[in-house]
Amino acid sequence: MALASKAGAAAETRPPHARVPLVLWFPAAAALALVVLPVVGLLVRSDLTRLPSLLVTPSSLNALKLSLATAALSTVACVVLGVPLAVVLARSRVPGVRMLRSIVLLPLVLPPVVGGLALLYLLGRKGFLGILITWLTGEQVPFTTAAVVIAQTFVAMPFLVVSLEGALRGSGDRYEQVASTLGARPWTVFRRVTLPLLLPALGSGVVLSFARALGEFGATITFAGSLEGVTRTLPLEVYTQAEVDIDSAVALALLLIVVAVLVIAFARPRSWEGGLR
Repeated sequence: MALASKAGAAAETRPPHARVPLVLWFPAAAALALVVLPVVGLLVRSDLTRLPSLLVTPSSLNALKLSLATAALSTVACVVLGVPLAVVLARSRVPGVRMLRSIVLLPLVLPPVVGGLALLYLLGRKGFLGILITWLTGEQVPFTTAAVVIAQTFVAMPFLVVSLEGALRGSGDRYEQVASTLGARPWTVFRRVTLPLLLPALGSGVVLSFARALGEFGATITFAGSLEGVTRTLPLEVYTQAEVDIDSAVALALLLIVVAVLVIAFARPRSWEGGLR
């Protein structure tokens, strides 16, 4: 009886879930339809009987392997470069940091083709950094697998930086100030205090970066081209097949959607869902 009364009291004190106003359901349904119905259109258009054979062609498998490999490499690059950048943007007090933040987030609003052109004229045969790389190594960056990774990193890293910087600004710096007051060095504060605070946001940022890199098209085709087995990722393979075999293009598009949904559904952290329920 005592346990039952305690459980009842806990249930009474638990705040009720906020109800969603009815008027919001209509635009929400329209927004959901805008996302779901195009995918349904692909399913309706696809030839399900040919789907397995279309997905196991050598070009399709090569494009899938290349996409997964380059997206993984670019995600690692995003973490290595983006974590320090996010900490600098969130914690630095140097003049001009706001302008620096605007420049870092530029790939979010730039058309990917513009980003590809910028990379081409930086690292290309006539770009000032490309000339230096060619002179030092004898190799060229554009139209290689490395160019794919660079293009994907360029467009995906801002997603990671936005996630991490927002988390740092939301958590405040009081714990880091206390650690500094107790005599911890800046590197120790970063490693023992700042980095653990970043872990939930780092998980979501990694997922977003990987998904964005996996679907990258414009910057890749401009900077890396579309060479089968070298630079032709899955989005480029969809574009190529759309010109010769629309059924194959639809099948590959569905495959890309399935892979992206699986990545987001199974790799995203629980914090995206508001914690445990």
